[in-house]
Amino acid sequence: MFTDQVVVVTGGAKGIGKAVAGEFRKVGAHVCIIDLLPNDYFVGDVADQSVLETFARKVIEDYGHVDHLINNALPLMKGIDACSYEEFNYALRVGLTAPFYLTKLFAPYFAPGGSIVNISSSRDRMSQPQTESYTAAKGGISALTHALAVSLAGRVRVNSISPGWIDTDYTVYEGPDAFQQPAGRVGNPMDIANMVLYLCSDKAGFITGENICIDGGMTRQMIYHNNFGWTLQGGNT
Repeated sequence: MFTDQVVVVTGGAKGIGKAVAGEFRKVGAHVCIIDLLPNDYFVGDVADQSVLETFARKVIEDYGHVDHLINNALPLMKGIDACSYEEFNYALRVGLTAPFYLTKLFAPYFAPGGSIVNISSSRDRMSQPQTESYTAAKGGISALTHALAVSLAGRVRVNSISPGWIDTDYTVYEGPDAFQQPAGRVGNPMDIANMVLYLCSDKAGFITGENICIDGGMTRQMIYHNNFGWTLQGGNT
């Protein structure tokens, strides 16, 4: 299905991005990674406009087109107490501006049946304290997804995935860490990679502008003090 297709994965050298890249390679795709970490295609910072332009130019020079774009690069997570103006803007450049600009750069080169999958987070709808830079970027990418889906209608399908707790080291948790999840376990990168490949496949040809939350059911679980063994140990100060 993906044989000889061209797949771009940002942040593809570790974690979820590495799993996504690996699964596409298994099914015969050409994978073009951009990451700050060493990798076999392109090392660079997606927060830098000139880097994005150089990277996009290389992909098109090498392959002439793009089939699928996976925007996965991880934004900085800092909260309102510690995050500077520059750091907040950097998080948005990585998590929001880069996906927009790469889409713009590749828009003339998407092959028929092309698709984009943006990796958001369940933090696009819920928060912990002191996570503003990351949460803002992830909320933005969820909204950007449906905007792009409408703008690119008939040309490229655009969807997003919102992972919950995904352990990128594939640690198997037991006890409360696992039991608190309605699915009974903590997630791993393959839970996300499998959905990415599905959304890029012809089987998902009628899905666009959608966000799919893969979080083991955590965002569907109502929690109240003293219910079902949940006890609040302290409040916000």
